[in-house]
Amino acid sequence: MFGVIGRAVVRRPWLVILGWVVAAVAIIATAPGLGSVTNSDQSAFLPDEKESSQAARLAEEAFPAADGASAVIVVERTDRAPLADPDVARLGQLAGQLNAGKPAAVAGVVFDPAQQVAPNRAVALLAAQFTGAPEQEDVQQAVRDLRGQLDDVLEGTGLTAGVTGEAAIVVDNKQSFADAEVIVTIATVTLIVLLLLLIFRSPIAAFLPLLTVGLVLGVSTSLVAVAATAFDFEIGQELPILLTVVLFGIGTDYILFLLFRYRERLRAGDSPTEAVISAVERVGEAIFSAAFAVIAAFSALALASLGFFATLGPGLAIATAVMLLAALTLAPAIVTVLGRRVFWPSRKADQAPPRTRFATVGAFVARRPIPIIVGTVVVLVALSAGALTFKSDYDPIGQLPPDTEATRAFEDLQRGFPAGALQPTNVYLRADRPLIQDEIGAMVQRLAAVDGVASPMPPQVSPDGRTANLPLILTAPPFEPESLDLVSGPLRDTARAAAPSGTEVLIGGQSMAYADVRDTTERDFSVIFPVAGLLFVLILAGLLGALLAPIYLVAMVVLGFVGTLGATALLFQQGLGRTGLSFIIPIILYLFVTAIGTDYNILVTARLREEIRDGRTARQAAALAVEHAGPSVAAAALILAGTFGSLMISGVPFFVEIGFAVTLGIVLVAFVVSILLVPAVTALVGRAAWWPGGRSAATAEMDEVEETDPALTGRS
Repeated sequence: MFGVIGRAVVRRPWLVILGWVVAAVAIIATAPGLGSVTNSDQSAFLPDEKESSQAARLAEEAFPAADGASAVIVVERTDRAPLADPDVARLGQLAGQLNAGKPAAVAGVVFDPAQQVAPNRAVALLAAQFTGAPEQEDVQQAVRDLRGQLDDVLEGTGLTAGVTGEAAIVVDNKQSFADAEVIVTIATVTLIVLLLLLIFRSPIAAFLPLLTVGLVLGVSTSLVAVAATAFDFEIGQELPILLTVVLFGIGTDYILFLLFRYRERLRAGDSPTEAVISAVERVGEAIFSAAFAVIAAFSALALASLGFFATLGPGLAIATAVMLLAALTLAPAIVTVLGRRVFWPSRKADQAPPRTRFATVGAFVARRPIPIIVGTVVVLVALSAGALTFKSDYDPIGQLPPDTEATRAFEDLQRGFPAGALQPTNVYLRADRPLIQDEIGAMVQRLAAVDGVASPMPPQVSPDGRTANLPLILTAPPFEPESLDLVSGPLRDTARAAAPSGTEVLIGGQSMAYADVRDTTERDFSVIFPVAGLLFVLILAGLLGALLAPIYLVAMVVLGFVGTLGATALLFQQGLGRTGLSFIIPIILYLFVTAIGTDYNILVTARLREEIRDGRTARQAAALAVEHAGPSVAAAALILAGTFGSLMISGVPFFVEIGFAVTLGIVLVAFVVSILLVPAVTALVGRAAWWPGGRSAATAEMDEVEETDPALTGRS
């Protein structure tokens, strides 16, 4: 099939290129923007049946005026001295001024000296209520306008203010991610150009993948936006950056595989046209299988209950599918048009390469498979021990750069108030009759006595008297594990026990929302991990026509994933003192490391199978696979690791963690698993690796020779 594709492309290369350009222009010009379907609030992706989702719907029905997003304005003196009486009086005037000139999306700004001045007078709080959700552009602009108003109104008063809370966190989050996307894109492109120049010594070969991937990125983001609009779903704000990194990483890898095989065929004496056909025919199957493994892994996310995962997977799968199509058609068409000039001005494309270090490594792996297996497994198992210390972090503030206003204002808030004042927890009491004030008061007393509740706030009763909102300030930060445990455990249990007969209790607020996110994520992990692993086994079994090899190949990359997770936890939690890592890390790391590791294993095992089919023994095949596939895997891994490594300079803690983890994972699965462990195990196992697939008598005879050949066994 891939030979047919190659021949079709070389017959009409200009038609293929023109078709891609026309299709890209049409798709990009008519598709909606990706930003129109993006949501930065993880809790917005919760299933409808979750308690926090039910509480949000009840609040919208019973308290429509307070349904919008909120923010907290934290005010303190510029000299950080306690607020004096004139300062407190000035805050009342400030609330009036903000209300007088408030943007349309601001419902109101409230200041109550009795409730909102800290007991130690270090800070005071003003509460801002908005008319819409934090994702609405007018609400985000209102946050920016409020910040500008505060700077103007407080100038020369000796007071300073910062805006934090739900709406402000979304604004700062969105800006941080936008800044990170620019930084990461520039760093990724620069790094890829430098690495490809180093590999091929040719500016044309260096920019060919960039042009191809750039076109694919534009088409992919447009298609994702079209799909989101057509099927009415939102995507997480992480997707645009991940699309950039994934496409530039795996896209460059696929084109790199093609160029390596194209150069190899030129050196073997093929004409440029024959070399393109041969490259597509030989590497096309590996690229297709590798891309299919990635698509299958990402598609497994569609089984997730958390909407963020369920929409992230299809988005990345669409992009990978478009990149696969481009790698098999557009890139070969461009190479056909350029011919030998693709490697200009280097003259090494036609020269047989000298014996490389990979040949030496391959020979050693073939001679000494057992020491290689023992050494690599010991390293991976040792790193895996750190996975036992992994802790998930659900704090959206902790994932903001430390210099954002929302982060600084939250730190200032804690100088005078419990951290839970940032996002109070709402206990909703609903009845089919008007609620009595005494029973509301009694319930508030029971809730206030729960360990971990700092203080209750004044209850609110709906206009029909049938629903009450009992806000509570927690002692701990609202997104810390102790707060999530509290609202989903003791507080909820107490609320249900204290509820008057004939009433229903729902726990709402951001703490409960992230407790639901935690529960949903744990459920998704238990489904996605085994399903993705099974898909990898099935894909490899279909490619190799064997069962044993796919099992140990997948087991190896899973071990690489666990080792990577362990090393990441050790560095960030034990080394850098983080309380935990983003809860998204395990599933993103699992999918990327196992999918990409499977890619590299496919490339190596495809070469192993190719050499064995040519009549070589398993150990000879292992040596040649490392010699010939090793440079491709190493170069691809360096490029892909570099693209993910660029996330570490994004300034966003979430991307720093992802960048380090995936970069390390790629290095481990490429250099330790694919180049060393896989050939070593295959060399040791021999023909049994392809069980239950059939083997020719000649090949079986070769294995018998291998077992007694001193040159390959190292025995004398």
